[in-house]
Amino acid sequence: MSEIRVTFDQTANAAYLSFADPETAPKVAHMYACDPIAVRGMINLDFDEQGRLLGIEVLGATSKLPQRLLDTAERLDDGKD
Repeated sequence: MSEIRVTFDQTANAAYLSFADPETAPKVAHMYACDPIAVRGMINLDFDEQGRLLGIEVLGATSKLPQRLLDTAERLDDGKD
């Protein structure tokens, strides 16, 4: 089963869901910014050179992602609420 790495910076209110294998460390070749009006926020999709989805950046994460996901995410800030 594949693992999805989820990181969260509460100070920036930003989360990143990574689908890439951390051992291969693929590079982002293309970023697609979703229409902020359509998604009511800022969501960016990162793709590799072959067009595979590597990760999803979610700004305003607390309003877009389930709290249980953010609670279990790897914290990138100091972890204080």
